[in-house]
Amino acid sequence: MNAAILLALVPALAWGSVGLVNTKMGGSAGQQTLGMTFGALLFGLATMFFYVMPHHAYLGKEIWTVGVASGLVWAVGTAGQFLAIKDLGVSLAIPLSTAGQIVTNALMAAVVLGDWKTGKMWAIGVISIIAVVIGATLISARDKALNSGIESQAKSMTKGLVYLAISTVGYMFYFVLPNFLNKIGYISDTIKAKNNGVDYMTAIVGPQAIGQVIGAFLIVIFVLKEADKMFNKPTWKNILTGLVWATGNIFMFISAANPAIGQTIATTFSQLGIIVATFGGIYLLGEKKSNYQMKLIIIGTILVVVGAIIIGNINQFA
Repeated sequence: MNAAILLALVPALAWGSVGLVNTKMGGSAGQQTLGMTFGALLFGLATMFFYVMPHHAYLGKEIWTVGVASGLVWAVGTAGQFLAIKDLGVSLAIPLSTAGQIVTNALMAAVVLGDWKTGKMWAIGVISIIAVVIGATLISARDKALNSGIESQAKSMTKGLVYLAISTVGYMFYFVLPNFLNKIGYISDTIKAKNNGVDYMTAIVGPQAIGQVIGAFLIVIFVLKEADKMFNKPTWKNILTGLVWATGNIFMFISAANPAIGQTIATTFSQLGIIVATFGGIYLLGEKKSNYQMKLIIIGTILVVVGAIIIGNINQFA
C-alpha cells in the first residue's frame, strides 16, 4: 500500500510542475496546448509500442473510443487552463483549477461511480468539499489595500474564471470517462480487471494522445484562431511540458485502476500538485503577492490539501 501511495503521488509532482514548465517555455495558449499534446503523443506511442503491444493488452474498438474521447475533452480542459494562466498567473490559476477538479471529481466519483455508499461518507465528503472551496477562495483573495488597476484586474479575473470553469468541465470528463464507461458496461470487467487494471489504463494512453492532438488542432484553429503560428518555436519547446504531463498521466491512470487506490484517491492525490504550482509560481516565477495575500494563500493551501486528503481516504475517516 505504501508503494502504491507513492506512485499515486507522482502525478502531483508532475502536474504541479506543468504550469511552471509551460510558462518557462513561453508561447501563446494555443502553442502551449499543441506543443503539450505533441509531447503527450510521443509518450503515448512509446507506451503503446514498448509496453501495451509486447504485453498483448487489449486494444479493441472500446479502448480506442475511451482513449480518443478522453483525449478530446482533455484538450478542452488544457486550453482553458492555459488561457486562465495568461489572465491569472500560475500561482492563482492552478490552485483554483485544482480546487475545482477536486470538488467535481469527488462528486462525480461519489454520485456517478457510487464511491460514497453511506450517509457518514457523504457528510464527511461534503464537509471536506466545503473546506476545499473555502481554501480556494482564500487563495484567490486580492489585497484590498492595493488599489492600482482594480478595474482591469477585475475584468482579467472574470475572464480567467470563465476559462477555468470551461477547463474544469473538460478535465472532469477526462478523469471520469475510463471508469464511467466500465460502470455502464461499455468496458467489460474482464478488460478492466486484467493485471489489476494496469493493462486497461496503459492501453488507453496511446489512443488518448491521438485524441489530445486532434482536439488541440481543432481548438487552436477554430477557437483560438492561431493557425498561422501553431508551428512556431514555442510549440516545439512545449513538447517538454507534454512529457512532464504525460508522466503524471500514466501514473494517475495506473493508480486509479489499482484496487488498493481507486478513482477517488488517485484523482485527489493527483491534485496535490497545488503545493508545487502555488509556491513555484510565487518563488520560481516571481509572481507578486502581498504579505496579506501570502497569509491567506498558506491557510487556503492547507485547507485544500487537508480536504483533498480526507476525500482521498474517506473510507478510513467514515
